[in-house]
Amino acid sequence: MCALFGIIGRYDPAQARSALSLLHHRGPDGCAIIEREGLFFAHHRLAIAYTSAPQPHLYDGLLIAFNGEIYNHRDLGIELGHEGASEIALLALAYRRWGDDFVAHLRGMFAIALVDNGVLKLWRDRLGKKPLFYLQGKDFFAFASEIKALRPLLLHVRMNEEALLGYLGYLAPTPPHTFYEGIGKLESGFTARYGAEGFTCKPYYDLLHVKPCAITDEAEATKRLHDALYTSLALRLESAAPMAALLSGGIDSALLIAMAKAQGRELEAYTLGYEGFSSYDERAAAKESAAFLGVRHHERVITQEEFMQACDAVFAALDEPLNDPASVPLYLMFEQIARDGVRVVHSGEGSDELFLGYRQYFEYLDIEEAAKLQHKNWLKKYFRAHFSMNREWEWYKRVFEGSLLFRSSGEKFTDLQKNALLKRSVADNDGLRYLAPWRAHFESCGRDDPADWYTYVDLKQFQAEHFLVKLDRVSMAHSIESRTPFLDHYLAETVMACAPALRRAGRKELLKKVAAPYLNEAILARKKKGFSNPYMEWLIASGELERIVHVNKKTGLFHEAVLREYIERAKAGRFKQHVWGLYVLSRWMERELI
Repeated sequence: MCALFGIIGRYDPAQARSALSLLHHRGPDGCAIIEREGLFFAHHRLAIAYTSAPQPHLYDGLLIAFNGEIYNHRDLGIELGHEGASEIALLALAYRRWGDDFVAHLRGMFAIALVDNGVLKLWRDRLGKKPLFYLQGKDFFAFASEIKALRPLLLHVRMNEEALLGYLGYLAPTPPHTFYEGIGKLESGFTARYGAEGFTCKPYYDLLHVKPCAITDEAEATKRLHDALYTSLALRLESAAPMAALLSGGIDSALLIAMAKAQGRELEAYTLGYEGFSSYDERAAAKESAAFLGVRHHERVITQEEFMQACDAVFAALDEPLNDPASVPLYLMFEQIARDGVRVVHSGEGSDELFLGYRQYFEYLDIEEAAKLQHKNWLKKYFRAHFSMNREWEWYKRVFEGSLLFRSSGEKFTDLQKNALLKRSVADNDGLRYLAPWRAHFESCGRDDPADWYTYVDLKQFQAEHFLVKLDRVSMAHSIESRTPFLDHYLAETVMACAPALRRAGRKELLKKVAAPYLNEAILARKKKGFSNPYMEWLIASGELERIVHVNKKTGLFHEAVLREYIERAKAGRFKQHVWGLYVLSRWMERELI
């Protein structure tokens, strides 16, 4: 795990070094720079792997660096005839053998940058676990692992309106947008190229390439999913650094710890708690799970004061608005983990999306059936003529008018809610344009089951641009590598090869069958609680909600009456994440625009 930074074209050496220093937290164990006229290529290193070598790496006229882990590096070394070589050396050798297609031979998480014959090439891993941003100036092109290193290269800081609308709608800007006009982000599974012909990007990986319904038997599905997860975890258990795991009260994290133990690796467990709000946390359930698993268990209990004081550091780590109130307690958790000397942490991201673990998936599946009603014209007219702030109202409106119902689990402000809130016109269904390329591709692959769409779009946006962004930034802020065994692309492909009916049988039913040999019935039957925390209670108690109104008076972005209605409803327990998103946005605008 490391940081990439580079500039092709004109640059100021002092400014480039200053920008690079902003990424020190991602790789405090070493820094190297290759600098020549028209080229600044740098790398910060976080020492994790057994075999490592200095980066950037020069080989046969090729300049290359990467951030991440190549979990199949041993097999890759054997295939290339260089057993025992470092990961970066193997990447260079693989590129020289297979050209741009070398990434098809990689299993892991990565952001890769290389310069070959004057052409810069970039890759982001298949499911978006590692970030990569870029900036095209008048006479230069720059890339970096985080936005903060590119921001100093901007002539002016302006808010990208497309990022704003995507953020309000889907908790985070959709690719390629960022909140900084001029700075883009590479989409998961995409490669980019910059040279004499300019900048281009395109996909190199497609999760939907697997044949749908290739696995229809439940027993076969269970075995293949078990084997894929077991192998995924085994690859990720290799580390020369101390390892641990996040532990909730649910199946995902407990299964990872149990499987690791079956492979001879005992992972210490960490769980969050909240002072005065035990109803929000999962300490009791996690403690029971840890006792069953027989692992050492740590609890990190957070206070209101700690939460509010950490906001500045968290928002700085994130660079741009991200609507996830769990980012603050998770940041504090990783702070504790770092103090304990742990450098690698396993987390259960991706399980819910792959195995339909969210309750709303089945609510959506149920509502989809309403589209089959033969006599629904009067319902269609009714929903067009009326408006409710509640999202369920909008769900039925979509079904009766024939528009796309599910727009990711991260959908927050609907288009009609945005239109009422913003002092600008937002057309109904405007937000669909951000999802249009994914939807068009999904349909072109001959898939039509809603469950497949739910998983596909959630992996592209809800995971890659929301959960994984949070996990990467708050862990790397403390120089910790986070690993996500459920997001191995072979496992994801196995899931997408299963007949949707197998996954639709119930929430995580397939995963429960995989987990049955490892976990007891108490854990398997435990209801999903989610990563909730008392962020709204603490915002109210600290008086911070008024900051949203104060900032809006300066920006004039929202209708004040509608804004206050959201705030008052949040105080009563409704629309809480809507308001958290507005709070985070207000903090960013204060820092960057006012």
